[in-house]
Amino acid sequence: METYAYGFPRLGEDREYKRIVEGYWNRDISELDLRRNLDDLEGKILSTYARFVSNFPVGEMTLYDAMLDTAIMVGLYKAKDPNEYFNLCRGKNALRMKKWFNTNYHYLVPNFSVIEDPSFTLGWNKPKEHMEKHKKGIPYLLGPFTFLKLSEGIPNKMFSHYLIRLGEIYREMIKDFGEVHIEEPAFVMELNRAEIDAIIGVYNLMQVNGTDINLFTYYEGIDFIKDLYELPVKSMGLDFVHGVENYENIKKYGFPDDKILVAGLIDGLNIWRSDIDQVVKRLKWLSLYAKNLMVSNAGPLYHLPITTEGENLDQRLLECLAFAKEKLYELKLVSLSYEEGLTDSWYKPCKFEEDTKVKKRMESLDRKDFIKPVSYEKRRKIQEKILNLPLFPTTTIGSFPQTPDLREKRKDFRAGRVSENEYRTFIRKKISEVIALQEELGLDVLVHGEFERSDMVEFFAEKLDGIATTQKGWIISYGTRVYRPPIIYGDISRPQPMTTNEIGFAQSLTQKPVKGILTGPVTIVAWSFIRLDIPVSEIALQIALCIQDEIKDYEKQGIKIVQIDEPAFKELAPIKKRNWNKYFDWAVAAFNLASQSEPETQVHTHMCYSEFGDIIEFIEKMDFDVISIEASRSGGDIIKSFEQTDFNRQIGLGIWDIHSPRIPSQEEMNLILKRALKVIPKTNLWINPDCGLKTRGWSEVKGSLKNMVELAHRLRKGKDESEN
Repeated sequence: METYAYGFPRLGEDREYKRIVEGYWNRDISELDLRRNLDDLEGKILSTYARFVSNFPVGEMTLYDAMLDTAIMVGLYKAKDPNEYFNLCRGKNALRMKKWFNTNYHYLVPNFSVIEDPSFTLGWNKPKEHMEKHKKGIPYLLGPFTFLKLSEGIPNKMFSHYLIRLGEIYREMIKDFGEVHIEEPAFVMELNRAEIDAIIGVYNLMQVNGTDINLFTYYEGIDFIKDLYELPVKSMGLDFVHGVENYENIKKYGFPDDKILVAGLIDGLNIWRSDIDQVVKRLKWLSLYAKNLMVSNAGPLYHLPITTEGENLDQRLLECLAFAKEKLYELKLVSLSYEEGLTDSWYKPCKFEEDTKVKKRMESLDRKDFIKPVSYEKRRKIQEKILNLPLFPTTTIGSFPQTPDLREKRKDFRAGRVSENEYRTFIRKKISEVIALQEELGLDVLVHGEFERSDMVEFFAEKLDGIATTQKGWIISYGTRVYRPPIIYGDISRPQPMTTNEIGFAQSLTQKPVKGILTGPVTIVAWSFIRLDIPVSEIALQIALCIQDEIKDYEKQGIKIVQIDEPAFKELAPIKKRNWNKYFDWAVAAFNLASQSEPETQVHTHMCYSEFGDIIEFIEKMDFDVISIEASRSGGDIIKSFEQTDFNRQIGLGIWDIHSPRIPSQEEMNLILKRALKVIPKTNLWINPDCGLKTRGWSEVKGSLKNMVELAHRLRKGKDESEN
């Protein structure tokens, strides 16, 4: 049984990727060192593949993003050096960022609307370049359909035309290879007949040169399997972990004898060890319908940390886990077991004791626990009297810069080199400084800066029972941005208040309202690895009860504004919209359970990089008072989503792109606000950055916030940008 793996994390076991790229940004290394070091890192990854599996791609390494790489390869953008490349990632011309399907990975969105007539040319043969460097593996490409489908600004009538023109470039790019690895995750979307016909057309065009294509889909099942069988490809990768309908399709239609079925049976999105015996049984079942078989991971492995080696976890939990390198080992085990009939001693299901208090509380929930007794309209009048905020109130999303001295102090505290009292004193000093800065800048609603928090999910995971955190379990969210997803293994409870000390202290320093910042239940679920023995909806409700309890403790301290961050609210939604209602039913319920509060408490939520037009009907069911959204990279076009409905609540507009090191001018910010004011009454509009500020430097933060606050003051006086 041959094995095939793809998507191994580019990060490196010691986060080498992050250090290399950011070293170049900081001018610590040259362009030559940047490229040479990334080549070395890619070489290590290819060697890791080769240790465990028969087949694997080369060329997955990127300076920042595979979608941007593809856009440059086909001539949509030009980037003759890394500086021009990174300008499109984080500079003045930065592309919009969006979630990659239903994951927490982000991609840069190529924009066709700013290009009058896209002139596709072979601007960069990246697969050839990587093959010449490493001389092993199968050249990697993101498929032309996925690239075009996930781009923006393409007129519907031009889609098929552009796809054929792209196919001509791909044909030129792959003509010198015996075989290529092409990933088309967009094939699992709900596609219309014209799109399916366009797919058939472009793959027939690409096949003319005789290059064998290994085609991979993942994340869900395929609707048009019979048409897929007609494509002129050597092998076809299907996801049998997250795409249950793929089993049904295989049973109904069989599989072509002239192709290889690459069966995705090792979960690439979750960290639990695979039951090798069960995987082999599934392979043998598939062999009844497919003459030629390989086994692979189901979904790219970059959604996982690199290895469990060196993790200091409870041994019972550690023996249940498999990260990316261990998933490669599992593929090897499957191959050996299939061929030689080995008995699996690798799989160990995790079983921990149930928390009876959590179970009883969950069982006692009924409909009234999810509905606030006071309407939004009445709450608003109460809150306006208490808060007395000006027109266009200004605030931030929560975090302020996490500087090296802060990270070093946190590291020393965790290692026991700094006492709890010394660490708490240090954090309080940071909070005092940031409260003073916000008052000096003139912000209206303040935050405590989140200096005690390493990550918006990990921090809360460390405070809750039933969740474990790792030491080295980093994964990339976008570019070089990394985080460590917690592991939910049991029933979740809050043994004590999680954030009240810091929020209460911050509020004691100022007469202005300080927001209590909490991560919402849906986002904690989405950015964690979850247990599989109970429904995900039940996990979310357990977390919601913990958040609700924290809000009650805020209210006892006199905190009047609470922000429940839900940037991942859309993320977990199934890719196929026909399956959305079931997901959003529990996602909305979890948020509404978490946000139960007194009418005097103003509840905010924060979302970023979501397509609000798709989900506005579900957002309206969430019982918040203010929603803050990203509007900087979209130029305010995201406001179109709120034109489609009678949305009467308050909106905090993210008019500063915090993913770029630039300081935006008042004019830039005001262009977005002018767009918004065509749709949103000024009495409903807040002004804020589009996300937290932890990754930015203090000079950028001070300059940008100064411009933002001054713009708000001008708007209150009725001035526009022409008077500046």
